Amino acid sequence: MTAPRVVLVSGNGGSGRSTLAAATAALAAAQGRRTLLLAADDPHRTVDRLVGAALETAPAELAPGLWAARLDPQSAFRDAATRLLGRAKPLFDLLGVDPLERDELSALPGAGHLALLDALRTHGAAGTHSAAGGWDTVVVDAPPVAELLAALALPEQLDRYLGRLVPEQRQAARALRPVLAAVAGVPMPADWIFEARSWAAAELAQVRAVTDAPGTTVRLVVDAPAGPHAVAALRSARAGLALHGQRVESLLVNRLLPGVVPSVPQSTDAIAGPLRQAQQDQLAVLRAEWDVPVRAVPHLGHEPQGWPDLDALGLAGKAEPGESEPGEYQPSASAPWAVQDLLDTPDRVLVWRIPLPGAERPDLDLVRRGDDLVLGVGAYRRTLTLPSALRRCTVSGAALRDGVLAVRFTPDPQLWPRG
Repeated sequence: MTAPRVVLVSGNGGSGRSTLAAATAALAAAQGRRTLLLAADDPHRTVDRLVGAALETAPAELAPGLWAARLDPQSAFRDAATRLLGRAKPLFDLLGVDPLERDELSALPGAGHLALLDALRTHGAAGTHSAAGGWDTVVVDAPPVAELLAALALPEQLDRYLGRLVPEQRQAARALRPVLAAVAGVPMPADWIFEARSWAAAELAQVRAVTDAPGTTVRLVVDAPAGPHAVAALRSARAGLALHGQRVESLLVNRLLPGVVPSVPQSTDAIAGPLRQAQQDQLAVLRAEWDVPVRAVPHLGHEPQGWPDLDALGLAGKAEPGESEPGEYQPSASAPWAVQDLLDTPDRVLVWRIPLPGAERPDLDLVRRGDDLVLGVGAYRRTLTLPSALRRCTVSGAALRDGVLAVRFTPDPQLWPRG
């Protein structure tokens, strides 16, 4: 069974992302896809009021083909901590202490990030089943971009920490532990440490299989009219998402006045004229700058509530002819992060091309640390492990052009094969 299509709907607080996440899910269900709406960042229960139901942690069917559930960071933290404490039982036995009971556990800061990742692993993996079969589409009412990226970056960061604590060579030498301990006097961790490391690695791999899947994309929401600072923040958010390998599939410009959206008749209210013109100008600028669909969503004249309003908003954000709906999205098959071999040219370099749409040169930060490349884009940072060929090179330059960062590597004569 193929993995469901996962759509992460994100935007600043107050932009209407919860409403448009619900509208996206309603549209997908109306088009015949088994759809799950996941309220992952909805502390004021906006989604409950929109759909007229009190959502629980277990998915409940709200309409034909549409289920919905709510994240509970407290319960998710207790579940994860209980599993972890069970794995750490040998350590507690060694120390002679009793592990905490489930009721004694209280969610720590960052528990919401763990709850989101656990929900993505549970509902976004291939073979996930609902009461009516496998999910076709999972729509997530996600946190703002900075918080969303903090959550999505966790598996990679934790996997890196695990690799430092119990390196691969130590795991490979596990079978030789009796010999190493007796002959060479090399200390080796106990078996339960290896088992815990393998278990944690498997858990993280399951999460990354969803977050890194080609069918997992981000749908950004911006409230109109957004001023220059908001547009710059939106551009920076897209660059941060690209840095962590997350694909933006569309941009929804929300709460546009009548006359800005062609299907809505224009009002004769003279007071709204300057605002309408500002929204039209901004919509045109965004469509000229962004290379993904920019869709106009109208202001309904009232606070959205109920299925008719969600249907209207979903249809307004619907794909234009020739575009793909969330359940139909087909990502590019080309490798997004490619190493170009120019060793046979006069330059004699390798070039690592990293797509960073929205990035600006003053916001870039690039540092080589051993076999890693630490790349920063504004407030977002990521540590990248260099491909094997680039580890035997030195960084000789970098350039940002047309949304692609090209990092040049020159072979190190001391490490590069001769001839």
